[in-house]
Amino acid sequence: MKMNEIKGLETKELAEKLEAEVAKYNQLKLNHAVTPLENPSQIKAARRAIARMKTELRQRELNK
Repeated sequence: MKMNEIKGLETKELAEKLEAEVAKYNQLKLNHAVTPLENPSQIKAARRAIARMKTELRQRELNK
């Protein structure tokens, strides 16, 4: 997910997407531990998307 897409979301939607992304990340890690993923870079991409979302939420919190 790109920063432009993240900035376009409302705060509530962003929080919901963050929860979904964290759940997806945890599932990817679990699946990778059991059987190696075909594309392990998905884990890295999910982690970075989570970081982007958390950064935007924090920015919004500080700008209030």
